[in-house]
Amino acid sequence: MRAWDLALPGSDDYLFPMIQLTLDLPRRTAFGRSDFMVSESNIEVVERIDRWPDWPSAVLALHGPPGCGKTHLAHVWRERASAVLIAGETLTEAVLPRLLEEVPRRIAIDDADRASEPALLHLYNSCIEHQGSLLITACRPPGSWQIVLGDLGSRLRSVHVVEIAAPGDALLGAVLIKHFADSQLRVAPDVIAYLLKRIERSFSAAKKIAALLDRAALRNGCPVTIPLARKVLADSFCQPLAPCSGSATT
Repeated sequence: MRAWDLALPGSDDYLFPMIQLTLDLPRRTAFGRSDFMVSESNIEVVERIDRWPDWPSAVLALHGPPGCGKTHLAHVWRERASAVLIAGETLTEAVLPRLLEEVPRRIAIDDADRASEPALLHLYNSCIEHQGSLLITACRPPGSWQIVLGDLGSRLRSVHVVEIAAPGDALLGAVLIKHFADSQLRVAPDVIAYLLKRIERSFSAAKKIAALLDRAALRNGCPVTIPLARKVLADSFCQPLAPCSGSATT
């Protein structure tokens, strides 16, 4: 969303004042390999993606909390492997024939736990049979999914699984900066430091506060500052953390 200034013609002299409208305009989220922030919490996953096609098996499962970078890494792998990326909720038996036409068979399924079980089982078997590669992502490891089809459950329990762990300060700060950059916002380091002391230590909280601050800055026609962050945190449902001891910033 960006703000545009529009002059409203109320007469030949355009006497009406300028008004600011907040418009929903397309945004581009950066999904390149160089845009992904690497830290101790995700280095194993990144290395596994970079090692393709030298995987322990044809199927790799990534899991981690919402907003941790699973979708980003699925995009990175799609580019690296010239693969097809599909959202789990759209993987149905109706679209399966089109996916099975892919040669070589390299498929990434984001939020795979939302896929049709028969379609996922068929695609899994097909990738194995045709020596393809299958990347699946979800918030929880496949072995913990509630699966009705016994054959699918046993296969998922046998896949190689890599976890993206909760972020440390360095990574969470980088994630905040990336969310602001995706919204074309430049935010000072002191604002990032202020937020890190007060938001929940999760990727979803970072995404939420960045979106809230983006909207607040547009609405008020001002940059993202500590006073604005303080107000948005107070007005939002984010659960702030206790400030670190010795901090002079409030």
